[in-house]
Amino acid sequence: MSASMSRRGFLSLAIAGVTAAGLAACSGQVGGAAGVKKGGAELSAKLKLPTYVPAKVPTPDLPGSAQGIDPAYLKYPKELVKSVAAPPGDGSKITALTETFNTPAPPMAQNAYWQELNKRLGSEFDMTIVVDDYPAKFNAVIASDDIPDLVWFPPNQGLQRVPELLEAKFHDLTPHLSGDAVKKYPNLANIPEYAWKTAVMNGKIVGVAVAYGIFGQVFLTNTDFWQPVGGTAFTSADDFLAKAKTLLDAKRKKYVLEPAYTNMLHMFSHWYGAPNTWRLEGGKLVHQMETAEYQAAIEFTKKVYDAGLFWPDPKLTTTPEKVANGSIGAYVQSFPGFILDAKTVKFPLGVIKPFAATPGSKPVFNAGYGSVGFTAINKKADPKRVEMLLNVMNYLAAPFGTEEAQFINFGVEGTHFTKTADGDIAFTPKGEAEAPTTWQPVSFLVNSPEYIYIPSKPDAGKLIHEFETTVMPIMQPRITVGHFSDTFTAKGAELTTMLSDGLDDVITGRKPMSFVKTLTEDWKKKGGDAMRAEYEASLAKG
Repeated sequence: MSASMSRRGFLSLAIAGVTAAGLAACSGQVGGAAGVKKGGAELSAKLKLPTYVPAKVPTPDLPGSAQGIDPAYLKYPKELVKSVAAPPGDGSKITALTETFNTPAPPMAQNAYWQELNKRLGSEFDMTIVVDDYPAKFNAVIASDDIPDLVWFPPNQGLQRVPELLEAKFHDLTPHLSGDAVKKYPNLANIPEYAWKTAVMNGKIVGVAVAYGIFGQVFLTNTDFWQPVGGTAFTSADDFLAKAKTLLDAKRKKYVLEPAYTNMLHMFSHWYGAPNTWRLEGGKLVHQMETAEYQAAIEFTKKVYDAGLFWPDPKLTTTPEKVANGSIGAYVQSFPGFILDAKTVKFPLGVIKPFAATPGSKPVFNAGYGSVGFTAINKKADPKRVEMLLNVMNYLAAPFGTEEAQFINFGVEGTHFTKTADGDIAFTPKGEAEAPTTWQPVSFLVNSPEYIYIPSKPDAGKLIHEFETTVMPIMQPRITVGHFSDTFTAKGAELTTMLSDGLDDVITGRKPMSFVKTLTEDWKKKGGDAMRAEYEASLAKG
């Protein structure tokens, strides 16, 4: 896998215990931010995570749940809550390094949303927004020693020597955020504990966790594409394959699936009931590569490839456009991406729910981590500036139903959005161009807990909430979430890349199916078995 990360790469399947080429920061484990120090688990177990204090927000139309179903608002709340009393900035410029997978935001000078963001923060928020190859830009910035105030550490882009870098160049935020200290920043206190666990390394809170829903990848469609076969309800994997073949029209450049092979393998593995990376059997861990269910999903993905259902160019960068014009029928998206696409796409959005691949098989849906990395603060910031920067992030983490979140999500009323007769939000053309495109790089730096609200599209909100409700009973967490492996933090990225590249070779026919066994044995020898033993020891301790 290339270090360059497209939306497809960002979403790539977790094969070695984390999303592709990832930091352990996304593993949901205390001590999980790639902390290679031996004993990191013991150190982190003693850490008091930020106290969770739910925000007081308007009551949703469709309720959330403690298990992770997101609250849904079918209409915009009539009365909003103010969560920040005054602009949090101190008038100085605030610099940040972040990324986008969306259409790039207009530059600050031509972007009314960004200019208003500066006013509301009380400081110029100068974001360096990376569109492609975040690791390369990250490394160049770190090497220059001209490090921004805020730096996003993504969970899955193979950054190297993260523990040493954090120790040398970024603040330990434990004194500011551990336990009740976080209550000074109420919107940060509203971030769930499972997200904070992903911002811990060797007993320290190394950054502000970027909140994310617990639902993993989803299989989205242009519903018009599937109408000729009666929609996307399938009785088996073979039924899916047969119907998909009838929709293929290579002469007209009409293909069924985007060319994200391991993402598609992940979707198919749900149908076969494969593990969410690991399965615990009698106190012993079995990796998905070792299971019949996952191997069946690999074979099926190869059948799909051999049938010509994937768009032929694996380097495709215009997947949304191809789906919109009917050239591609289905693609894989993150769950927050599902919500964003429901707001912005111009085609009828649908979703393929997991179903039994074969008679008697039990479908599953894999949970995500509840975080998309963390944002660290430059060590050069003095204590007063650290507090100011945390207050800025507190503003940006404002939850839905607050005045601050209304601006963050939609911009300025009258400029970026108007309200319909029913009180719902409707983007203006200027709003469509500026608000979502600027919001996404902000949301990778700091984000509020997930919610569902699709402006003026209550049916889309119902679709998402109904999907969550349907898959929740079959959702399987990662067994290793909350546990620590030193081998994983040291070799996880390397092993993940090895498996991902090897599976691509099998799916595309460059290697035979028998290579899966060779690949699995190689993974075990190079660190897979060591990870297994470390996780089993941690699991045995509860």
